[in-house]
Amino acid sequence: MKPTPEDAAPIDWDAVPDNPALSNVVERNIRTILRLRTQTARARSLQDRIADGITEFSGRLAFVYFHVIWFGAWLLLNTGSFGVRVFDPYPYGLLTMLVSLEAIFLSTFVLISQNRMGQEADRRAELDLHVDLLTEAELTRVLKMLHAIHDKLGIETEDADELADLELTTRPEDVLAELERAGQRHHS
Repeated sequence: MKPTPEDAAPIDWDAVPDNPALSNVVERNIRTILRLRTQTARARSLQDRIADGITEFSGRLAFVYFHVIWFGAWLLLNTGSFGVRVFDPYPYGLLTMLVSLEAIFLSTFVLISQNRMGQEADRRAELDLHVDLLTEAELTRVLKMLHAIHDKLGIETEDADELADLELTTRPEDVLAELERAGQRHHS
């Protein structure tokens, strides 16, 4: 199994030079994301690393080339043309069984890797939702403060009704319920 970047020595992300074209906040966020990604990769169990390695190898063209050579050699050897005693005559029952077993194991390794990646994606989605909810609360608060400043200074706005709507607290469960209702209406 080829070593992956996660298996290499730890990278000190704070020692990576800054890109002057990016703000400090963007640089800090990039470093945080890379550090978290590396920590997650290192936290994988041995079984997950093995499953990921097999899945990674089986998803490469080298895997296809290996099988083309293997199947070609198997078929040629079992024609009796090279003076080798035929060990798996047509319809190649042994080859069929071996390929079936390989397919079972490969599909299992792929599913293991996909399940782990799905769990990581769920964690990232939960983090995204949490940040989105915090942002929504912060923006609602800022809009209310801005409205109060407008009122205090006597500034009229053309879109006061829209601003009042935006100042309402958005509850995710209400949005999800409405999306579900809209989806049901659409499919009816």
